[in-house]
Amino acid sequence: MNEPTLSRLDGTTGARRHFRYFDYVMAAFVAILLLSNLIGAAKLAIWQGFTFGAGILFFPVSYVIGDVLTEVYGYANARRCVWMGFFALIFMAFMSFVVVAMPPAADWGCAASADPLYAGIIAKTSAGQVCQTTYVSVFGSTWRIVLASLMAFWAGEFVNSFVLARMKVWTGGRHLWARTIGSTVFGQAVDSAIFYPVAFLGTWTTHSVLVVMVTNWAMKVLWEAVLTPVTYAVVGMLKRREGVDVFDEGTDFSPFAKARVV
Repeated sequence: MNEPTLSRLDGTTGARRHFRYFDYVMAAFVAILLLSNLIGAAKLAIWQGFTFGAGILFFPVSYVIGDVLTEVYGYANARRCVWMGFFALIFMAFMSFVVVAMPPAADWGCAASADPLYAGIIAKTSAGQVCQTTYVSVFGSTWRIVLASLMAFWAGEFVNSFVLARMKVWTGGRHLWARTIGSTVFGQAVDSAIFYPVAFLGTWTTHSVLVVMVTNWAMKVLWEAVLTPVTYAVVGMLKRREGVDVFDEGTDFSPFAKARVV
């Protein structure tokens, strides 16, 4: 069976077109972004002698989806998703601050309050206080981590999308693997170089910050390479379903540019 012919669109036309599956990809992008930042960003883990931030296990998937967005729908539509994720992160941070700051009920029960290790503490305070302490340790991000997450995500994602979009034009749409890995090299370098120093310098040792920063960057790029077959499959499927291939020729690459969807 012959492959369907794709209509080539420039960046401006692609930005104004309504796509069938764009909303689903955007929802997946924002969901993975929020969950990876909420659950794993602040945990420092070690495995087989390698120290790394635990969020690396899932956060790079958001970059893979970001690559899919730019490759299939163009930079302007990817820009919309970056801003959507940015404001979603702001709301998540605001909600976390409000919920964590609420005074706990003394009889609040949680997994920690039933742990025998905390029996002595509970007897001196309350089950609610123990639950509050554990709740803060999980969901209570400091202003530094929030600021670092916002800055790193915003800058890293825009660099990632820009590099991929420009490389697509330069290569004439060939060598997708080079575009996805190349854009991740630059995007994740910016992300890691911003996030870890802003979030943890002075809290962790300088050596730990540098080690985790470089290790996480390398592991994220490796993740991108490992997931290349998945990226090819998803990109190919979406292009066939949408029937178009967007090349960012004449695109305004400013993060603050607006595009009207019709």
